Amino acid sequence: MAPTTNLQDAVILITGGAGFLGGYFTEALTAAGATVVVTDLADADVVMDVTDQQSIDDAFARVVAEHGKIDVVINNAARDPKFDPKAEQNQLEFTNYPEEAMQGSVDVNLLGAWRVCKAAVRQMKTAGGGTIVNVASFYGVTPPRKEVYPVGTEKPIDYAITKAGLIMLTRQIASQFGVDGIRANALAPGGVFNEHDDEFVDKYKEHTSLDRMNTPEEVADALVFLCSPASRGMTGETLVVDAGWRSR
Repeated sequence: MAPTTNLQDAVILITGGAGFLGGYFTEALTAAGATVVVTDLADADVVMDVTDQQSIDDAFARVVAEHGKIDVVINNAARDPKFDPKAEQNQLEFTNYPEEAMQGSVDVNLLGAWRVCKAAVRQMKTAGGGTIVNVASFYGVTPPRKEVYPVGTEKPIDYAITKAGLIMLTRQIASQFGVDGIRANALAPGGVFNEHDDEFVDKYKEHTSLDRMNTPEEVADALVFLCSPASRGMTGETLVVDAGWRSR
């Protein structure tokens, strides 16, 4: 039988599921047949704080108690300062970027994912296998281009550093726990259109082969692929969906 993206009977836990992309991810996974458990700090099926290991462990225990298993874990929770030229954080440059902002991003984007992965690996080893997908960013494999952003602003450095670390975390898990039937891959979206102004979009698309930003739906489609049996031969990989940013 050919591999499919059918996720019928799969139980999927997603962190940061109440956010912008989380909604599209949940919709696409549900359409593929999965039971999706949304976790977040609020407005979620299960409350989970990725900066607190006990909160994570309690959430995993609750999901297993209610659904009997967890087949897929998606690390989607992140601190991502959405680009706004008027936002104070985006006007801070590399040389004066505050350490507390860096520490906050490390605690959520990197250590938060590591904490969730620890709980996921424990549960999946007991279950005989499972799939982990870490949502990284194309800025984890290529640096931001300063010319895309208005003069005097830049994409904060903490985002790129933590997303790059998340990719290596993914490879470490894949290498160490493949023998336990656990797959781990990273999804690295490019810029996803979310009511950006025309000036930013015009500058951004100059650097992409497809001459546009990504849509949230096509990033969600790639996530479904990584969660499904269609990607069963992949582990330790980073799937980049960037509208051809790196090939331009």
